Amino acid sequence: MKAEIIAVGTELLLGQIVNTNAQFLSQKLAELGIDVYFQTVVGDNPARLRQAIEIGRSRADLLVFTGGLGPTQDDLTKDVLADCLGRQLILHEPSMAVIERLFSSRGIPMVESNRRQALMLESSHPLENTAGLAVGNGVSEDGTLYLLLPGPPKEMKPMMEGAGSAWLREMQGELQPLYSRILKFAGIGESNLEAKLLDLIERQTDPTIAPYAKEGEVAIRVSTKAPSEGEANPKIDETVSQIRALAGEFLYAERDIPLEEQLIALLRLSRRKLASAESCSGGLFAELVTSVPGSSGEFAGGVVTYTNQMKHQLLGIPMSQLEGAGAAGAVSESTAALMAERVRLAADADFGVSLTGVAGPAESEGKPVGLVYAGIAERGQPTVVHTLNLSGDRTMIRLRAVKAVMYQLWLRLR
Repeated sequence: MKAEIIAVGTELLLGQIVNTNAQFLSQKLAELGIDVYFQTVVGDNPARLRQAIEIGRSRADLLVFTGGLGPTQDDLTKDVLADCLGRQLILHEPSMAVIERLFSSRGIPMVESNRRQALMLESSHPLENTAGLAVGNGVSEDGTLYLLLPGPPKEMKPMMEGAGSAWLREMQGELQPLYSRILKFAGIGESNLEAKLLDLIERQTDPTIAPYAKEGEVAIRVSTKAPSEGEANPKIDETVSQIRALAGEFLYAERDIPLEEQLIALLRLSRRKLASAESCSGGLFAELVTSVPGSSGEFAGGVVTYTNQMKHQLLGIPMSQLEGAGAAGAVSESTAALMAERVRLAADADFGVSLTGVAGPAESEGKPVGLVYAGIAERGQPTVVHTLNLSGDRTMIRLRAVKAVMYQLWLRLR
């Protein structure tokens, strides 16, 4: 079944409200085995809404509406759909009774417009609103299904999870749900990962393989439809095994978690601790690591030595290393090594991580924007420094540098 989500509301087009409903509905429809092909946002305008309905029913089997079911004159969804389908709007008496009781209990006079929330299309299926007043609607017409849900997420979500999903199952019998597994990769970009998996992607039928990128990480979604999770897992397992064989060196998790969470898990498993010394990343490494609940057992602490004076005072790095004729400078391989070693010793940790470089917007010490040195000092092992040449703006360079050194540490820990 092909579905289109139509979000109704001028406030969405103006950017006053973020359309989180579409994301939620796409996830729920996928769980029901319904493929969302299109998402549309249309303002509170009868002509444009009618046009959206006409286009939608020409290309989809199910139109899911959110918004436009309220009591005001700009709540037009039911009115326009009723006109398109040649149906009358009738009063849903149980919903009207709920509205009347609410106003009565509050001692507030009910205005006539509130009756609009209890209207539904004739010969349609009412959907109970457990968190509000506007009744939802399930409508079937000439092979097309129409699902009308409220706009406010606190009303829409319980209606979709309850009455809306039940009606869709009833109308379509036993729909096969979509089961997915997320694979997370680091140390490789989206295009390079796709190149490694290209043959597999081009030959895919079932399960399907879909890559998508986040800054410093890439995810692969492996999905299949099946009557049950037990029948889906063997198909997904086989595809995951093929992906692992092609790109396992970059695969850090087979669930949707950030790299820092996996890093903390491996440190915990090996009973080792980590400390950090940061310059160009400004404490971002420590921020991401400490965002993982319970990370205090594995992260001893960190310092942000942004200036040369702080590198000297807090880490004991000689000023002759940082400044003056013949000095390596703050942005150098040797300084990164010293930072990692000194912070590891200061914290009595198993690992010390350092980041020093040029995040921009201008070069520093005659060195280009994007040049970053990432050091890893390990107890009993030689210190290693990785030279990174990163692209992007200041924010992207900082994040990419942090994720890059996390990946190198993950390689050691795994």
